[in-house]
Amino acid sequence: MADPNAHLPPCVEQNCDCGDFVSQDLAQLVLNDIQGDPHNLDGDDNGRACEQLPQSTPALDWETYFSNNPHIALGNPSHAGQENINNYLIDREQYVLAYSQSRGVLRWASWVSSRDWIGSTERQNNFRPDGILPKGTYKVAPGDYTNSGYDRGHMVPSADRTASKKDNSATFLMTNVFPQTAENNRGPWKELENYSRDLIYQQNKILYIVGGVYGQKEPIAKERVIPPSRTWKVIVIFDDEPTVDNVSYNTEIIAVDMPNNKRLDDQWQTYQTSVDRIELATGYDLLSDVPEALQIELEAKLSAH
Repeated sequence: MADPNAHLPPCVEQNCDCGDFVSQDLAQLVLNDIQGDPHNLDGDDNGRACEQLPQSTPALDWETYFSNNPHIALGNPSHAGQENINNYLIDREQYVLAYSQSRGVLRWASWVSSRDWIGSTERQNNFRPDGILPKGTYKVAPGDYTNSGYDRGHMVPSADRTASKKDNSATFLMTNVFPQTAENNRGPWKELENYSRDLIYQQNKILYIVGGVYGQKEPIAKERVIPPSRTWKVIVIFDDEPTVDNVSYNTEIIAVDMPNNKRLDDQWQTYQTSVDRIELATGYDLLSDVPEALQIELEAKLSAH
């Protein structure tokens, strides 16, 4: 099925505002493409959208960090390393993520989910600052979310890491947490997490998952934490080990991009999109280690589950 908005960021399916864009160029693309400015991106009617934003999407950092961690086998979306504290790679046994100190939240996380990672361990609920961050950097604490109006939302779900207490506990580090509305966290986002585990339980699939956030809303925690305006996830579905060699033209991918607000459809399927459109919205290079011809084909497909 062709996507009529394939050239636009995913927010146009709902209600974009200036906080949903990483650059003025992207907001301008929407303003120019959709007649009548229904998203009110040009508040002063001068023909320019969201003028307070950076002009263009920031370029990716140079790739300086290379890992054999299976959780990042299909690529490092933002070229995260350990030089830039706003694109700081945290490489763990349970997952890999990129963290932004200036925003106080992760940019993305990547993890494999399978029967090997799911057991009977109870939810540990031990939210805590992440000591792995460099000395002298602010370490977000659970109390920073108190009375903020947001849930402490996991990116790597607790329920995806229940084989041991150590694995489950790793998901409660605050670098794996972001300010998530209850309606997103307990609504379509949760439904997609449950659907993902159903693929594992019922069809014995192995999943390679990359999820992240972008955009911005009003800061919390004395402006140390910036809640994102959008949440996204890409799920690559495997029958075997999730490696580059096992990706084919028939590989199924689920891609979603949804608003982090209080009015959402209960069905996660409403927010399906393509990997290409998530890349457009974020500036990331997802599945970058997959051969280019395969990437072009798979990333352009409109997710349909």
